Amino acid sequence: MEPAATILHADLDAFYASVEQLLNPELRGKPIAVGGGVVLAASYEAKAFGVHGGMSGWAAKELCPELIFTGGHFEEYQRLGDAAIGILDDYTPLVERISIDEAFADVAGCEHLFGSPETIARTVRTRVRAELGLPISVGVARTKHLAKIASQVAKPDGLVVVDPVRELEFLHPLPVGLMWGVGPVTEGKLEDEGILTIGQLAEQRTEWVQRILGHAAGEKLSALAWNRDPRGIVTNQRARSAGAQSALGKKPFIERIYRPTLHHLADRIASRLRVKSWHGHTITARVRFRDLRAVTRSITIDSPISATVSLAEIAEDLVRVVQADHPDERTITLLAISVAQLERDPLVQLELPLDLADDARRPGTRRGASRLSADRAMDAVRTRFGREAIGYASATLELERSVPDAFRGLAEKPL
Repeated sequence: MEPAATILHADLDAFYASVEQLLNPELRGKPIAVGGGVVLAASYEAKAFGVHGGMSGWAAKELCPELIFTGGHFEEYQRLGDAAIGILDDYTPLVERISIDEAFADVAGCEHLFGSPETIARTVRTRVRAELGLPISVGVARTKHLAKIASQVAKPDGLVVVDPVRELEFLHPLPVGLMWGVGPVTEGKLEDEGILTIGQLAEQRTEWVQRILGHAAGEKLSALAWNRDPRGIVTNQRARSAGAQSALGKKPFIERIYRPTLHHLADRIASRLRVKSWHGHTITARVRFRDLRAVTRSITIDSPISATVSLAEIAEDLVRVVQADHPDERTITLLAISVAQLERDPLVQLELPLDLADDARRPGTRRGASRLSADRAMDAVRTRFGREAIGYASATLELERSVPDAFRGLAEKPL
């Protein structure tokens, strides 16, 4: 007997743009974009012209001269996203939120209370529309991967239930780009090999896919192409890392460009760590070049840190290593920092001042403790007066930002 399709993937449609149209009824039915210099999100009316998130404002205007730009209402995004996901909580305790506007839910065992999984999905969609005024698409399937694909097929504002006995019949004709984990680069590599559908990928031997995409990605995608996905719903997941990234467009690979960006990223990450009393041992910096190749460098330190300047300096060192290892690279398009091996409120071993190069980065030294003390004072000011009230000059004055920090924050997973 086939297991029942009890996993729901709920995804709010064109969320940020839909919220703007909800708040301003005059925008309904019109092509709108959230943002200005960069399109942060686009309504379905704008997407019909080819407008999409991440493109420049002038390029979007060329595609759609009638496009209306609007600023973001970030508190409303958070409030409405929380409310929509909260509706799922009314039907099952097994809810896994994966972003501000989407979540998985397993409704197995809830049928005697609320009806079949399809009935629950319809009820959720009806309530989100009636109570919040927002469109939401839901996919129902036996696995998380298939439920997520089903919700994409259901867009906009639809419902797709995948019968367990017809899973491959549904899955294999679909474009390979719908698979979870297949981005533009991976999709391009597969397209170069003539792989356009999930079924064509499924026909290939795993070893061949691994040769094209790498061992881990090839093995994972080969399994998913046959809907082999053993992952269950994960609730109350403990934080394993914190990170942030910044798309740069195409910028010179020079210190004047990457230094303020790294300090800004470090400020975002470290402030999030301190709020939850987390400190990290492993710091990773990622640099993406013009051809979309990405290089990472990591270091693990004995004493975990959460001080902004210490994190920024370590990230700078790692990026300089990348620069030295790739002297022919002149252009970068993205920078990212992540902190892993998190530890909550570690005991700090006091250290003698030895005037070493990394003395200020170590939290047990006088200079290291001073950095953390200054950060906490700044955190207190921001809590009272807002994040923009105070900041480091290296991260605030030197950096040109086209994407508001409030929008970036919504995309970062909570610790």
